[in-house]
Amino acid sequence: MSTSSPNRPRFLLLALGYIVILGVVAGVLLTVLGSGAAPAPAAIPESSTPTGLLTPLVLTETPTPFIPPAEANSPSTGTYTPFPILTELPTTEVPVVFAVIGDYGSGDRRAGDVAELVKSWQPDFIITTGDNNYPYGSAETIDAAIGQFYHDYIYSYNGEYGAGADQNRFFPVLGNHDWLTANARPYIDYFTLPGNEHYYDFTWGPLHFFALDGDPNNPDGVGSSSIQAEWLREGLAASTAPWKIVYVHQPPYSSGRHGSVGWMRWPFAEWGASVVMAGHDHTYERLSIDGLPYFVNGVGGGAIYDFNEILPESQVRFNADYGAMRVTASSTSIVYEFITRAGEVIDVYEVQR
Repeated sequence: MSTSSPNRPRFLLLALGYIVILGVVAGVLLTVLGSGAAPAPAAIPESSTPTGLLTPLVLTETPTPFIPPAEANSPSTGTYTPFPILTELPTTEVPVVFAVIGDYGSGDRRAGDVAELVKSWQPDFIITTGDNNYPYGSAETIDAAIGQFYHDYIYSYNGEYGAGADQNRFFPVLGNHDWLTANARPYIDYFTLPGNEHYYDFTWGPLHFFALDGDPNNPDGVGSSSIQAEWLREGLAASTAPWKIVYVHQPPYSSGRHGSVGWMRWPFAEWGASVVMAGHDHTYERLSIDGLPYFVNGVGGGAIYDFNEILPESQVRFNADYGAMRVTASSTSIVYEFITRAGEVIDVYEVQR
């Protein structure tokens, strides 16, 4: 017969307590030691789709095959339209700015004021309406009358006032004072101009210019049936420029002292001109004849004239100061301004295509 010790239950309880304490301590140690290691990735069940991955594409129909251009014209294959390729980026058109001076050849302060006004605009080029060299068109006065103020627009320039231009940007016409020296020789020798230099044409951007010689001394004539007039008629007809600018010294229409010059009343509108510009009368005037604008611009430096008999077609007249015209042109519009040497805008006339 066995006998149990009364201390055995207490011993068993103490043993179990030590085991529990050792287990807790071991768990804490494992947690601390394993905190720096990356956790093992969770297993992905084979039957599920991982979140964030693309579902494979399953075709449900047969794709339409590409039809090359050679086969595209067949009625059975439809129409092939190639995708347009942009080969040139669109650009914004830069307007052309040019100045118009007339009867300016005095070489004095008045002409200098007008020259300073014109050059302040930084025009692309300058045209004149004649009388470039007062009083007699002589070789002795021509450089002081012209080159003194405009040498940097003239090619080739051989005068005394500085360097010339690397391309010609000065396009005059002959006036009656330029013809007072035989055969207008100083003028012809001073400038390098297209054609026969008496009358010529040139283009600049959307503009086509026709410079005429309205003096009766011109060997090709000045009437509407002359060789010169036929040259103009053919040139206007052939031109595709948006704006066709005709300019001459003698005005076909004027309310000034000299008045209208009959032999220059050519059918400019019928032939396709966009405008006619002239000088000779030392005034500024804008007229409208058969829907065509005519300008008299002769206050560039010579003594200013009064107005005489006012024509019914006259729309704007000015003779209180010297000045010049500034013209701004694009392929769709052209704006004519007359501005005094003091900077006052007297007239603005715009034409839209």
